[in-house]
Amino acid sequence: MVDKQCLGFLNTPPLWIHEQFGIQQFDFPEVVWHTFEAQAITQHIRLGHQMEYVFKQLIEHSKQYEILLHNLPIKDEKRTIGEIDFVLKHLQSQKLIHVELTYKFYIINPEISEPMHQLMGPNKRDMFFTKMEKIKNDQFALLHSKEGSEALQKNNIDPLKISHQTCFKAQLFEPYKSNRVSLGPLNTSCVVGYWLRFDAFKSAYFKSFEYYMPRKSEWLIAPHDDVLWKSHFETLLAINLRMLQENAPMIWVKKSPTEFEKFFVLWW
Repeated sequence: MVDKQCLGFLNTPPLWIHEQFGIQQFDFPEVVWHTFEAQAITQHIRLGHQMEYVFKQLIEHSKQYEILLHNLPIKDEKRTIGEIDFVLKHLQSQKLIHVELTYKFYIINPEISEPMHQLMGPNKRDMFFTKMEKIKNDQFALLHSKEGSEALQKNNIDPLKISHQTCFKAQLFEPYKSNRVSLGPLNTSCVVGYWLRFDAFKSAYFKSFEYYMPRKSEWLIAPHDDVLWKSHFETLLAINLRMLQENAPMIWVKKSPTEFEKFFVLWW
């Protein structure tokens, strides 16, 4: 499972290329996959923390960077006011890079006119624009606060020599049967599936296929055949329970022995 997670992470494109919104995208180093051996990651932590350990393993394997800091809490006396994801040293240039890591699943809501606000989590609790502003205004600034600077200096890192970047990877889901929506400066290669509502999934078209509801730790991997597929009726029952909990599940669909898709079913 961990190697599939690592490959899924590696194959997920960045949400933008180079610099956008005043934020430089981290240029992920080349990883020699056939020599990579994934280390076990506990599945009992939230997906964001799992991705931190995936990122750490892949960066260490690349041999281009040294990880100086990982997951450093910044405290104001006893209160934690933030956390630094990674500080890396590029071994060739010796430059220090602060990398904020983000891996997101966003639906594209064309009912909102502004492209930057169209991206939201499938449960409407997570907005791209809000996250992007938080990275720029809060997480980057944390390293130059009094508490952040002191924490870095205790680890023999000069905060004035650090440049800020983000490794912001995402999977995007378009409305079902829509024309390709405009994403502005965002990377259209991130579009991997679609979303629909429960009533649409109940339609006759979907009845002849087989389905699998992946665990959240499986969300980033490509659908494959080595799972326990279920009928449309069984999947309707499982999705209905999620709807009652106001939780939008990801679904894999097997249309033929070689044709798979992934989508979200929205409750709202």
